[in-house]
Amino acid sequence: MLQQLEELKSKALRELESIDNIKELDSWRVHYLGKKSSLTTILRGLATLSLNERKTVGARANQVKTNLEDSLGQKEQALREAQLAAGTEKEVIDISLPGRPLPIGRLHPITQTLNEIGDIFTSMGFQIVEGPDVEWDYYNFEALNIPKEHPARDTMSTSWVETNRGERPMLLRTHTTAVTARVIEGMEPPIRVIEPGKVYRYEASDATHVPMFHQIDGLAVDKGITMADLKGTLYEFARRFFGEERKVRFRCDYFPFVEPGVEMAIECLVCNGKGCRLCGNSGWIEILGAGMTHPQVLERGGIDPEVYQSFAFGIGIERLPMLRYGIDDVRLFFSSDLRFLRQF
Repeated sequence: MLQQLEELKSKALRELESIDNIKELDSWRVHYLGKKSSLTTILRGLATLSLNERKTVGARANQVKTNLEDSLGQKEQALREAQLAAGTEKEVIDISLPGRPLPIGRLHPITQTLNEIGDIFTSMGFQIVEGPDVEWDYYNFEALNIPKEHPARDTMSTSWVETNRGERPMLLRTHTTAVTARVIEGMEPPIRVIEPGKVYRYEASDATHVPMFHQIDGLAVDKGITMADLKGTLYEFARRFFGEERKVRFRCDYFPFVEPGVEMAIECLVCNGKGCRLCGNSGWIEILGAGMTHPQVLERGGIDPEVYQSFAFGIGIERLPMLRYGIDDVRLFFSSDLRFLRQF
């Protein structure tokens, strides 16, 4: 039986030496070290031997098994190292090449636009203030010359909020001009502020409408302010945001909280004033409403309109990057589509 062990060991090591892949190595392991291998058969036959022979053959069998297991481990390590080396030769790494770039986050295009507009106006002496998204009816409408029976309420599809506060109704603000009413009531002139924020309209979504969007309102209150100051401020804003060559136009318009009121338009960025589908063949695109703050609005806030004059303006934020970049659907800003957002 000792001779069988030696012959088994020699044969196994010779076969092991010739193996050159992991699959054959596993077959060798099963054949020589598995539960049905020749070595296992020898170990099971020890019971038929005498006590002295059993000790001698058992010790030698365990030595052979240990030797084969060690040889198997060494061979497996050598094969895996050879496999790794072969793969490395096929895929040579040029360490001088730059590494793969990691994806990084960036600001949303609306946030970028808000920051840019904020920088423009703060450089002109305005400060930034904010107000609540859930607003009293008084600040959203009545303080701005829009009483309950006023037809202007019909143009703002309002989301009302149920409250237990008696007769004072609340709503999701329909314009950031509500912050203007709070500023007039709570600050002393001279005042120069812009008021960015989200606004809400109870209406269906389509390419040009969403139930939540962004606005920036502006307000200046001081002695001797005129329409020329308003036009100069807005000219400067348009020049910085859209470029020095872009033409600007003012036309009369109506807003309950200003008198006189104007709408400001810029020359169409697509057709350069020649007329196209985007601008309705007019060559102009409206970007904001403005005007001299109505004396009654100042008076409600505790500011004497005989002493102080004021101008105000309101800008729809989504409209500006849509014009600048030629975006035709406002819903893209809120879609979380990375293919769209990575372009900014």
